[in-house]
Amino acid sequence: MKQVIYAAVFKGRGAPKDPKDPNLWVAKNVASSASITTVAGKNGLESSVKKVPGGDIVFDSESKLLTKTSFLEWGTITFGPGHVLRFSTVGEGVLGPSADRDVQHGAVMWSVDGGEGQFKGATGFITSNFTVGKDGTATDHQFGVIYLK
Repeated sequence: MKQVIYAAVFKGRGAPKDPKDPNLWVAKNVASSASITTVAGKNGLESSVKKVPGGDIVFDSESKLLTKTSFLEWGTITFGPGHVLRFSTVGEGVLGPSADRDVQHGAVMWSVDGGEGQFKGATGFITSNFTVGKDGTATDHQFGVIYLK
């Protein structure tokens, strides 16, 4: 098995799939190919995200709100034409208030459920640490460890 990792910062939005069902949401987020740097030093933590040549990564999901603070989520992440990763929630995701009163902060862990192209038969896990604004705009920081056959 070959292991691949990714780190990406997605931006987009979420909204109810059907106005009659406020508990079922859809999200579409996009991340540019990027170089993410983390440095620990005399000034503490410094980090940067810099766009690099390459295509966009596209995240599509549906989520079901279980309570005001928990949800299930499933969907796909496309890493170029024909390379689609499928995922679903491990346990429940969490969402709640943040230090910034204009956004909610949440986290979720997903299981890799296979996919297409490079990801046919893939396994692994992805973590997501995200914020959602009152208008549905989202920023999602993801890290994935994926095993390919």
